[in-house]
Amino acid sequence: MSVQWGESPPDPAGRRRADGGLRTDPPEDAPGRIPVPRGGRAEARRAAQNRVTWNRGAQNRAAQGRGAPTRRRAAPQARPRDGRRGARRLIAWSVAGLLVVLAGAGGAVYYRLNGNLRSFDPDAIAPDRPPEPTADAHGHRPVNLLLIGSDSRAGRNSDLGGGNEVGARSDTTILLHVHADHRHAVGVSIPRDALVTVPRCKLPNGTWTREQPGQMFNSAFSVGNYEAGNPACTQNTVERLTGIRIDHTIEVNFAGFAAMTGAVGGVDVCLPNAVHEGDINPNLGRKGKVVLAKGRQRVSGQQALDYVRLRHGIGDDSDVGRMKRQQAFLASLLARIKSRGLNPATLLPLADAATRSMTVDPGLDSAAKLVDFALTLKDIDLHEVKFLTTPWRYNGARIDLVHPAVDTLWRTLQADRTIDGQDATGHQPDAAAAPPPPPASPPSPPATLGADGAPIRVTVHNGTGTPGLAARAAETLRAARVTVSATATARGGARAATTTVEYGAGQRTNAQKVAALFPGAAVAPGPRAGISVRLGLDYAGAALGAPSPAAAAAAASAPARLPAEVVGGARSADDDICSNVSYG
Repeated sequence: MSVQWGESPPDPAGRRRADGGLRTDPPEDAPGRIPVPRGGRAEARRAAQNRVTWNRGAQNRAAQGRGAPTRRRAAPQARPRDGRRGARRLIAWSVAGLLVVLAGAGGAVYYRLNGNLRSFDPDAIAPDRPPEPTADAHGHRPVNLLLIGSDSRAGRNSDLGGGNEVGARSDTTILLHVHADHRHAVGVSIPRDALVTVPRCKLPNGTWTREQPGQMFNSAFSVGNYEAGNPACTQNTVERLTGIRIDHTIEVNFAGFAAMTGAVGGVDVCLPNAVHEGDINPNLGRKGKVVLAKGRQRVSGQQALDYVRLRHGIGDDSDVGRMKRQQAFLASLLARIKSRGLNPATLLPLADAATRSMTVDPGLDSAAKLVDFALTLKDIDLHEVKFLTTPWRYNGARIDLVHPAVDTLWRTLQADRTIDGQDATGHQPDAAAAPPPPPASPPSPPATLGADGAPIRVTVHNGTGTPGLAARAAETLRAARVTVSATATARGGARAATTTVEYGAGQRTNAQKVAALFPGAAVAPGPRAGISVRLGLDYAGAALGAPSPAAAAAAASAPARLPAEVVGGARSADDDICSNVSYG
């Protein structure tokens, strides 16, 4: 028998009270029946009969000279105590029953989630995979999660997505690399029109395809013409493309995506202009009414789906612009979830909504595994979650990935470094064990930067783990007449290999002047206004007079730096939702 939430269950005889509640007089032979105090006219008759019998006994005892019974022998005194014990027993049984119901409800939720989940065939994963990253002494290792948004029109997806196309395609694909310190992450969008090599993939009849070079990336999801798509083939393709082993794959279709946005109460988005029906469906032949308003708004369900699938009416109508909006949406969704708390109370309703239309790898094929994995992300700082698109250029109607920049991106993730060069492997040297820098005068600055009347203000962050370097760098800056707004230890605990000078709008020239004080420093646009200096291990070696072992090891193993335009085009999860949402 199933009972809906908020519905009163029937009693064992199948009867309900008029107000919908449970009757309190179940049959005598009902299994598990809880004893209840008797009452009514029958009880009154029994009590009267007892009084008559007791009075006759008292008269007989008086006639025999024994007198009236003492109060201590009076039987009626026992009845109130029996009533209290019965009430306590009733309360105890009720509490125990409530606990059983709650435990059963929790089990029912997990049972439902497990029933919702579908996993793909583990034998469909290519046998020649990239190696797993090595863990440090504490077991820390990065996690690579492949997120696939499917545009299958099967079932309710046809109503949400429009049209009745056969088969499924990947509407969006993001490789999310969670660094081993579990405080940094980067999501890389792979353009669906990018030309790649699709490796051998398993077909429904059990055979494997041949390798296919020069194919559109999203064609991998369609291999085999599965109605729900082929996420295993997409995983094989990403592993072949990147040289990175995918730990988990999650594919969500239209219906699952729409349900997820409703489960969190909507997601905040922003548009540079209003979007009309004709933008959503270019075949409509007319502009139509406004579907999404200009500016900030909260969307869920169909509106959220329209936002992330929108191509026309904004920017150059390209898929590149759409990927920017998808990144902005995921950043806002993550911020929304974290604001509600990464805990089972938040995650279970979200998982219930998502798993109805979700396909996962065999490693996430249970609700417990899915929730446990989500909880491992609770310590990630929103500012340290970056979203970017693979370096690309147009090739007619298709997209080419730009080499060597895209190769550098994959090597950066393989080495578990952030896109700005920080080491986030999770096995950093102990900062307390690092020797303090010897007292010495700061190097002479090449010029007095702030002497022309235009003040330069800088914030200094020590990203080396060596104490005292931020103060040393501040002395160098002040000697050049630069105003130091603050000094601090860099967030996240990861060590930067090289020093980076980040600048906000209109500060590029001043940032280049500041970088000249730190030989070898990189200059890159940053998410904040003003100028900030993040000291790297190269500065630690220079300040101490010789490269430290950590600096030397980092320099030897570090991949080349990503181009400034790739780093500068990245979005942080805490960026303004109205920025960087279109292209062209």
